[in-house]
Amino acid sequence: MVTGDPFEEEPMIAALNLADKRDWTVDDVARLPEDLPYELIDGRLALTPAPLPIHQSLGIEIVLALRANWPAGYYLATDQSVLVDHRNEPRPDVVLMRREGANRTPVLAADVILVAEVVSPSSRVSDREDKMKLYSYAGIPAYWIIDPLGDRITFSQFLLSSGGTYHCQLQAEGLVTIDQPWKVTLDLAAWTQERDELREDARPDI
Repeated sequence: MVTGDPFEEEPMIAALNLADKRDWTVDDVARLPEDLPYELIDGRLALTPAPLPIHQSLGIEIVLALRANWPAGYYLATDQSVLVDHRNEPRPDVVLMRREGANRTPVLAADVILVAEVVSPSSRVSDREDKMKLYSYAGIPAYWIIDPLGDRITFSQFLLSSGGTYHCQLQAEGLVTIDQPWKVTLDLAAWTQERDELREDARPDI
């Protein structure tokens, strides 16, 4: 039965009516089907398409690199919602958080130390503009962007300044080692080789 409230309908019907609403809040999205892939950015609901396997793999590589030397007291998650305010609940590819804030979802932005986004064709602009503004507004100390769309996979490290905006600390390709939030080594050259081999082995589209 269809009622006046799309959230009271069957999940499939509710999903079809998402476009009818223009100003979303975190209370609204909390009532959506749990398996719906969404982000809430400045009151706009964005449904995210399923990423390519290489996108998922890069998220795993980031987690492994961060875990290699991590100290006690932290926790890592992929594709994790972060509560910023009542109109913003992004879903970064990788979230590094304080362990005491990890037993809830969405996690609170105040408990987040670092977020990382792997760029996809559909997120090329938002990752470098909307997301950067949102994460700095949330006070998240570090933001990483891993871009696999060019000839070589690149890494950009942004750190929060005292003025509350991000400054670019590093842009790199190849093998890179950084010391924040602790010593982390990213083998971008190996990731690029894996991506290129995957493309070579790909079956032609049918």
